Amino acid sequence: QVQLVESGGGLVQPGGSLRLSCAASGDIFNTNVMGWYRRAPGKTRELVARITSDGDADYADSVKGRFTISRDNAKNTVYLQMDSLKPEDTAVYYCNKDPPVRVPTYDGTTIPFWRQGTQVTVSS
Repeated sequence: QVQLVESGGGLVQPGGSLRLSCAASGDIFNTNVMGWYRRAPGKTRELVARITSDGDADYADSVKGRFTISRDNAKNTVYLQMDSLKPEDTAVYYCNKDPPVRVPTYDGTTIPFWRQGTQVTVSS
């Protein structure tokens, strides 16, 4: 069973901070690149930050300098520290591998697997 449990979202004012956490099963986390994705209303899902097992991180331009991704390999957990939040950061945030976990469908194909995510709302 795929385990990806996101938490830490909420309502925050512009300029505020939130810290997201994601607990993953070992078979997903292990040596894989882990990422935080988000889907804003009316937009497609995008990768905002990714981190290798060695701790090398990359960020989307829209969050660079404001978000920090980290991971605790002993706890199979990945974090996203979000500072200086803006209204345009409002979205459902998901964690997953990069590329995402894929699961089989009835016709033999595979599709990306996503859990419910955690809602982040930035509003005054």
